[in-house]
Amino acid sequence: MITNIYEIFKVRTWGVGLISLSLLSACGSVPESAIKPIKIDGSSTVFPITERVLESYESEAVNQPIKELNIEGEFSGTGGGFQKFCAGETDINAASRPISSEEMKVCSNNEIRYIELPIAFDAITIAVNPGNNWTDTLTVEQLKTMWEPTAENQVTQWNQVDPTYPNRPLTLYGPDELSGTYDYFTKAIVGETGASRQDYVASEDDEVLVTGLAQDPNGIGYFGYGYYQQNQDKLKAVAVDNGNGGVIPSLQTVENEEYQPLSRPLFIYVNAKRAQENPALEVFVEYYLDKAPELVAEAGYIPLPEDAYHLAKIHLQRFDVGSVFEGKPQIGLTISDVMRQPTKF
Repeated sequence: MITNIYEIFKVRTWGVGLISLSLLSACGSVPESAIKPIKIDGSSTVFPITERVLESYESEAVNQPIKELNIEGEFSGTGGGFQKFCAGETDINAASRPISSEEMKVCSNNEIRYIELPIAFDAITIAVNPGNNWTDTLTVEQLKTMWEPTAENQVTQWNQVDPTYPNRPLTLYGPDELSGTYDYFTKAIVGETGASRQDYVASEDDEVLVTGLAQDPNGIGYFGYGYYQQNQDKLKAVAVDNGNGGVIPSLQTVENEEYQPLSRPLFIYVNAKRAQENPALEVFVEYYLDKAPELVAEAGYIPLPEDAYHLAKIHLQRFDVGSVFEGKPQIGLTISDVMRQPTKF
């Protein structure tokens, strides 16, 4: 019997969210002494998925092999999360991009071995205020005009992006530099320099970006598809033209490999040694993978094929460590690309 129902506390300061979750009941077949707390950090894009997994586990705790979990989580961005993960401070890092070569080196130097598990697909969404009646489609080149470093303090009006647009202030909203979404968007749109203009409203908390756009008729921003899905009454999605006409982000356009170059896989990285030492961690991650097809969709993202989750569970059970992406930026990946990745690291 659960003696204390799910409690979730969010403290939002400087765009960083904090969650604490406790599931309290009599322990199951695993000795209580073997159960250790689980610490999660990382991507705010992945956060809504993890949040739903936590809620689902709580509701089904009485039927789980471990009925008491102590899980603490923050979302400080993919990059910020990897800093903690590779220092051994957390057990799971949620990531909206693959681990980078620099992060791999830090993990290696600290003897942190990790299991890389793809859990979903995302479509980074370009969004504007619903009052914007002049922008329905933007080309990749127009997005670059807005966001490249040379645009800083220079491209400040909508009609500088397209002369048919009104002479109105251009206000930009986006994730901060510790965000995997920032990394991916900047490489996909601006180029391999990985640099973006910095005179924009930046936050790791995507809800802050949603609120800003909902209140700013001159604003435009980008964030994970799930945040657009949950706020369609406040936002308008802009189609992206990569040379074949404008494409709106959706389940269908991602699955059909049409929404490019802003489709990307989402991951969780699990500390392999901690998973071996802490039964609660392995049980929780297996539960995460079991529930992902249903809960990814609830969070507004695109589930992977069932085979992908089956392979991920095999990697977890075998403690297959490393990354198939070799620390390199991966722009334009499709679901079929992820499914074709090697099944053993």
